Amino acid sequence: MPIPEDVTGDEIDKDVRQELQSLPKTLAEDVARNLVMVARLIDEDPEGAYGYSRVALRLASRVAAVREAAGFAAYANQKYTEALAEFRAARRMTGTVELWPLMADCERGLGRPEKALDMAGAPEVHKLDKAGQVEMRLVAAGARRDMGQLDAAIVTLQSPELASNSVQPWTARLRYAYADALLAAGRQGEAREWFAKAVEADKDGSTDASDRLAELDGVEFVDAFDESEDDGEGESGGGAAAPADDE
Repeated sequence: MPIPEDVTGDEIDKDVRQELQSLPKTLAEDVARNLVMVARLIDEDPEGAYGYSRVALRLASRVAAVREAAGFAAYANQKYTEALAEFRAARRMTGTVELWPLMADCERGLGRPEKALDMAGAPEVHKLDKAGQVEMRLVAAGARRDMGQLDAAIVTLQSPELASNSVQPWTARLRYAYADALLAAGRQGEAREWFAKAVEADKDGSTDASDRLAELDGVEFVDAFDESEDDGEGESGGGAAAPADDE
């Protein structure tokens, strides 16, 4: 697959670069450039990222960072069987537990929420850092919801991290998941409160909490351009907010 000339491979993390030192220099450079492309594309073009991950995997399947990247790319494309296999391989190579929540979420993706819950109660969870433990809690709550256990999902998300006023990288997603579970349980007032709290913490727009909050407040977004086409008048422009029950 073609790689832009400005991608040198030096952009990768120093720990990954160190792993690649076990390879011949030219091969290491090729693998590094493909890994850079995986990282560049995984959010906006998951299929493209997957393609580059397969190239890297073909070149250096015995490098843990390559197996991990292949796992993330497969996960982004909802190829959960493949992602789980790659994450397991990376874990065997490194001996770390960082990928445990993602492995559990793959089990959810494969329709095995009970297995995900088993993993949430495993000793490996105690070895995770705070971010990993929060991620595991999110996965466990999702598994509860998969099983139709809404109240249990809500309780699972109730934690010191949820109650804390301190904003951490996981705060917006945790508050969002809690709000969504409350809404699914018919607790709309509480859900609105927590969607608002998610908005406060979501500085980089990692969730659609603001849209969900607007929906609860009875606001719908109208495309002014489409509206002007329908009416044959008015100026084109960006989206505008309007009350859903405007009379």
